[in-house]
Amino acid sequence: MTLSISFLGGVGTVTGSRSLLDRRGRRVLVDCGLFQGLKQLRLRNWAKFPVDPASVDAVLLTHAHLDHSGYLPALVRDGFRGRVHAPQATIDLCEILLKDSGFLQEKDAEYANKHGFSRHKPAAPLYTLKDAKAALLHLRAVPFHERHSLPDGPEILLRRAGHILGAASIVCRWGGASIAFSGDLGRFGDPVMVAPEAVPEADYVVVESTYGNRLHEKRDPQDALAEIVNRTVARGGTVVIPAFAVGCAQSLLYHLEHLVSSGRISGAPVFLDSPMAINATELLHRHNGDHRLTPEECARACNVAQYVRGVEESKALTSNPMPKVVVSASGMATGGRVLHHLKRYAPDKRNTILFSGFQAAGTRGADMLDGADRIKIHGEYIPVRAEVANLPMLSAHADSDEIVKWLGSFRRPPKMTFISHGEPEASDALRRRIQDDLGWPCRVPEHLEKVVLE
Repeated sequence: MTLSISFLGGVGTVTGSRSLLDRRGRRVLVDCGLFQGLKQLRLRNWAKFPVDPASVDAVLLTHAHLDHSGYLPALVRDGFRGRVHAPQATIDLCEILLKDSGFLQEKDAEYANKHGFSRHKPAAPLYTLKDAKAALLHLRAVPFHERHSLPDGPEILLRRAGHILGAASIVCRWGGASIAFSGDLGRFGDPVMVAPEAVPEADYVVVESTYGNRLHEKRDPQDALAEIVNRTVARGGTVVIPAFAVGCAQSLLYHLEHLVSSGRISGAPVFLDSPMAINATELLHRHNGDHRLTPEECARACNVAQYVRGVEESKALTSNPMPKVVVSASGMATGGRVLHHLKRYAPDKRNTILFSGFQAAGTRGADMLDGADRIKIHGEYIPVRAEVANLPMLSAHADSDEIVKWLGSFRRPPKMTFISHGEPEASDALRRRIQDDLGWPCRVPEHLEKVVLE
C-alpha cells in the first residue's frame, strides 16, 4: 500500500468534512469539520477521533466554515502538533469563526447549566475559547496558484472555489498519484464571489454534492427578496434572515443595498446582528482578489446595514416592534443570536422567517421549511406562526448543473470520482448524473471507509 484515503466525515451528510490521506505512515487531513444537524451526527463530535491526532502530520483546509474547520480546536487539544495550511483569507476567517465557536460553546453550556434544560449534568463545551486560540497558532498561509511541497508530504496546489472568501479546491500530488478535492464549490455568475476555477486534471477527484439533486431557481434574487420584504412590512412585520455569517450575510447585504438604493424596498431599516458576520464583512476590503466587488461596491454593501455589536443592543433590537430586516447568524438556526430573534418573531404571523442557504437535516431551518408548527429553543417549544420562506437561488453552493460544469473542465476522466459532502439522495443523484453525462467511474463512499488509491 502506497497511498490511501479514509473518509472520516462529510459522507452521507453535508457536515463534518474530514478526509485522511495516508502514504507510508505520513498522514495529511483534508478539512477538519464539525458534524451538525441530526443528533446522531452531532454525537460524532464527542467520539474519539478515528486516528490518534498526534499521528496526523498536517491539515489542509478548503475553507473556513465550521463544517470544514470547526473541529480543529479539539484536534489540537487532543494531540495534533503539525501545521494547518490554508489561504490567508481562510486563516483570517478562522480567527473569527473558531474563536466565536469556542466562546459560544462555553456560553451555551453556562446557559444550559443555569436554566437546567440540558440532560448532561453539568453541560460542558466540546472545546473552549482557549482551545480555539491554541489551534489558531498552527495555521500557515499558502497562496493560490503556487505549488507548495509539505515536508515529507504531498505537493499541493490551490485554486479558487468561489464559495466564500478564501475557499479553495486543492490538488495533492503524492508519490505517483494526484487527487483533487473540490471543497465547497461556489456559483458561476455570482455577482459577489468569483466563479470556481478549473482544475485541469487529477487521477482521483473528491467532489461535494450539497445540491447534487437540485437546480437553483433562475428567478432574480432581488425580485424575490423585494417581494418578501415589502409584503412583510405592509402587514407591520419584521423579516428575520438566519444567515451564514461568512458568505451568505455578505451576499444578502449586496442585494439589500441594491434594493434600498433603488427605492425598491423602503420603510424597513436593515440590521446586521452578528459580530462574526460584521467582522467577516469587513474582510471584503482586505481580500479583494477573492470576490468581484469594486472597493466602492464593498463600501456600499457594508454600509447598508446598521451593525449590532453588543448584547444589550441585540436585546433592544429584539424588543423593538418596528418593521425591519434583521440578518443574523446562524444560517441553519442552530445557534447564535438569531435564536433570540426567532423566539420573539416566529410566533407572530405578521413576521417572516427567510432562509437563503442549505438547511441540513435535523436543523431548525430544515424543520421550519418542512412546515414545523413549533421549534425547540433553549429547552422550550416556540410556536411558528410567521411566514416561512426560502430563497435557494441565494445559496453559495453550486447546483447540480454547476458541479457537472466544474467537473467537465477536467482534460481527462479521473480513475475514480468519490462523491462527498451531501445527504444520501443528493450524493446518489450526482453519482448517476456523472456516470450518465460524463461517463466517469464514480461512487459514494461510506463513513470511515478506507480506499487504497495507489
